[in-house]
Amino acid sequence: MTSTRYASPSYNGKIKAKAFRYIQILLCTLLTIGCVFPLIWLVDFSLVKANELFGKNFLVWPKKPHWENYYLALTDGKVPQYLVNSVIVTFVSVGLIVLLSVMMSYGFTRMKWKMSKVFLNIVLLGFMIPIHATLLSNFITFSRLNIQDSPIALIIPYVAFNLPQATFIMTGFMDTIPNAIEESALMDGCGIIRLLFTIVFPVLKPAIMTVIITSFINVWNEFIMAATYLTSDRFRTLPFSIYNFAGMYSSNYSAQFAVMTLSALPSLVAYVILNKHITKGIAAGAVKG
Repeated sequence: MTSTRYASPSYNGKIKAKAFRYIQILLCTLLTIGCVFPLIWLVDFSLVKANELFGKNFLVWPKKPHWENYYLALTDGKVPQYLVNSVIVTFVSVGLIVLLSVMMSYGFTRMKWKMSKVFLNIVLLGFMIPIHATLLSNFITFSRLNIQDSPIALIIPYVAFNLPQATFIMTGFMDTIPNAIEESALMDGCGIIRLLFTIVFPVLKPAIMTVIITSFINVWNEFIMAATYLTSDRFRTLPFSIYNFAGMYSSNYSAQFAVMTLSALPSLVAYVILNKHITKGIAAGAVKG
């Protein structure tokens, strides 16, 4: 009976592939724990009393949840008022971003006209413009137009700063779609507006979902422009509840964590619901981008 001295190359390859697979799983598990743990820590500390935070345990599981922290957040933190303002500003901004990016990407990729590539590159140059460089100039402009301290003063820059990224994703995705369906619809007498809303929009669903979630997170969590352009309490958005509450309850960290939880919850829910569309939309948009 004979025995082989060395293992076959195919067997060694399977061992290496399995080891590499286990390493990938381990790294992904550690990365997931690192991403999820801050959320668990935030919710945990929002349900305890303020005097229970300073102890030897890193996590304090309350025997009885202290829901008074959320009551203070909803009343003194003005979360309902700021939440309505954030919903209005975010809904209008994201809607305009999606509509304009689809129309622009269709014009840049499907309509043959001179300087189309030049104008597309000009739009994409918006990636290079920092927000802080436009705060003073926009503030002066909005003041002269009498739209400062209003939702319009937020919607205009939100759309402008998110439009380059949305156009980049839309044009890249549209370049991967053949023209046959659109050409047949045009031959049947379909108008350009009807073509956009009945054919182009459904085809661009993965890219649109990606634009919606990325723009939603950017607009929902933005604070610098809101703090610069809004001076009264009437139109302030949800990030102001954290800012104001930290000053009112500077020593009550549990109540501050409750406000942070309420502020982060909408964007977290939106991300979980639309997450399956993000990878597909970004991957397709990066093919020709």
